[in-house]
Amino acid sequence: MTTVKHKKRVFSGARATGRLHLGNYFGGVKGYIELQNNPEYECLYMAVDMHTITTPYNHKTLREDTNNIILDFLAAGLDPNKAVITIQSLVPEHTELAFLFSSVISVFRMQHLPTFKDKVKQYPSHVTMALLNYPVLMAADILAYKSDLVPAGLDQEPHLEVTREIARKMNDTYGTDFPLTQRFTTQGQYIPSLSGEGKMSKSVSGSYIALTDSLDEIRKKVRSIPTATTAGGQITGGIHTLFTLLKLLSPQDEYQFLQEYQAGTLKFVTLKDRVAEVIFEELQPFQCRRSELEQNPEYVERVIQQGAEKARGLASQTVREVKDKMGLRVGF
Repeated sequence: MTTVKHKKRVFSGARATGRLHLGNYFGGVKGYIELQNNPEYECLYMAVDMHTITTPYNHKTLREDTNNIILDFLAAGLDPNKAVITIQSLVPEHTELAFLFSSVISVFRMQHLPTFKDKVKQYPSHVTMALLNYPVLMAADILAYKSDLVPAGLDQEPHLEVTREIARKMNDTYGTDFPLTQRFTTQGQYIPSLSGEGKMSKSVSGSYIALTDSLDEIRKKVRSIPTATTAGGQITGGIHTLFTLLKLLSPQDEYQFLQEYQAGTLKFVTLKDRVAEVIFEELQPFQCRRSELEQNPEYVERVIQQGAEKARGLASQTVREVKDKMGLRVGF
């Protein structure tokens, strides 16, 4: 008897809190592209705008910010013929499922999540129910499609554990068949912050290079990376950032400049300007493709709407199953 091998379903989302940057591209999106091109996976990628409103945001620019995430996804190489690409708020089943899930997880559990405590410190005057329920909505995002895998960093593990806890409770209490979704990392590159501390982050001003930055903008940002007055000796955070970027984008230049650094003859402005040049060279195809997409808003909107339709087809089936098993009436 032949065993049918089912595709593993993958879900990932990006908050509309700013433009995608070099770290997102090498650390995440390039991995997403590999997944969509692998026939073993069925992928859903979304701009998760409902998550954006859990912390202070600009409601006047939210739609534009959300569309920019989709533009960046498409320009980077995500393919609507190989993956579902859409916007979270166009799939209302996410929020309906989140409410149903909230009946099996306690307030106490949510309040003691380290990520919630961090956000309370960051936004002490904006501690809303939406912020408290962020992990429940994330669980709904993932389990609406009975996703097996979520590509995410270690910082998201507390939220993934909530997702698995909800799945177990729903399965044990109501006989649902949710998978215990696992976090995994794609073979992406870690891109350090321009400050020399931590990694590039949309939420940390001055730490990143946006995929849409011009050569002048990139050069200005790279020149601001902290270095030493003279070359040689221990490689500090900012200098490590420069060499990491160069090694990733132009290994031959990295070797040459490293030799000069060790010899004490390196001029940091020369190194920085070369780093800016190779970054811009890497981003030019992306920027050209993005410019083309900006000139074709009808195509982008079609991708979003068709993606939403596909996503709703899957998510609505899950919601119907959950409501039925919970004893609720299922509508037409």
